[in-house]
Amino acid sequence: MAEVVYVLCALTSIGCAILLGRGYRASRSRLLFWSSVCFAGLALNSVLLFVDLVVAPGIDLGLARSLVALAAIGVLLYGLIWEIR
Repeated sequence: MAEVVYVLCALTSIGCAILLGRGYRASRSRLLFWSSVCFAGLALNSVLLFVDLVVAPGIDLGLARSLVALAAIGVLLYGLIWEIR
């Protein structure tokens, strides 16, 4: 059951990234761009989680997952700060 949740989280993040990217192309709002990049990173994080816990449970990808999540949130934070200026 957990495997289904991991896949659904990844698909949801990919869907959000695609929709935000389409919104960015239509309006050229930079905040939509940074949000789409963030969700793409979160999707990668979800894929790494699936690989870590289901595909290759003997390999610890915890550090890689944490770094990807940190980068994704950092990109969004950078975009939010940039939009304020």
